[in-house]
Amino acid sequence: MLLTRRVKNYGMNQNEFVQRVNPFKDKVFRLAKRLLLSTEEAEDATQEVLVKLWRKNETLDSYSSLEAFAMTITKNYCLDKLKSKNSNHLKVVVEDYADKSASAYQKAEDMDSWSWVEKCIDRLPEQQRVIIQMRDIEQCEFEAIAKVLEMNETAVRVALSRARKTVREFMIKTHNHGIE
Repeated sequence: MLLTRRVKNYGMNQNEFVQRVNPFKDKVFRLAKRLLLSTEEAEDATQEVLVKLWRKNETLDSYSSLEAFAMTITKNYCLDKLKSKNSNHLKVVVEDYADKSASAYQKAEDMDSWSWVEKCIDRLPEQQRVIIQMRDIEQCEFEAIAKVLEMNETAVRVALSRARKTVREFMIKTHNHGIE
C-alpha cells in the first residue's frame, strides 16, 4: 500500500513522516499566519512547507533540527509570497492576547496601545520584524531563530534589542504626545 511504502527504500514512510512533523505543524501555521495575515494563505503556506519537507524525505535525517528547518522554509516561503505581492508590512495579530477580565475601557486602551506597537513594528526593517515575531510572539529560542535566519545568536540578540528599543522609544514618544 502507498501509505507504508518506503520511498526509494531509504526515506521514511508517510506515517513516520506525519509523526515527525505533527509536533511543530501548528507552529509552522502560526508563523505563516503572522507573516501573511490571511488564514487561507497560511493554510496554503503550511501545505507547501509540508510538501517541500516530504520531497526532501530522504535527507530529513541529516538536519539537526527538523523544526528549525521547517521554520526556515516557512519564513522563506512567506517572505517570497509577501515580496511577490509587493507587500512591505508584517502585522502582529493580538486578539489571542487580550485580557478577558479587563474592563471595556482597559481593553480599548490595550488595543490602542497594540495598534501603536503594530505601527512601530511595521516600520522596522524586515529582519527585526521577523525576529520580534519569532521571539516575542512565538517564544522561539535564540538558537532556533539564528538557524532560521542564518545568523549567529549574538546578532539575533542585538537585532532584537535594537528592535525593542525602537518600539519602546516610539511608544514613549507616542504616550508623551511627542513631548520629551
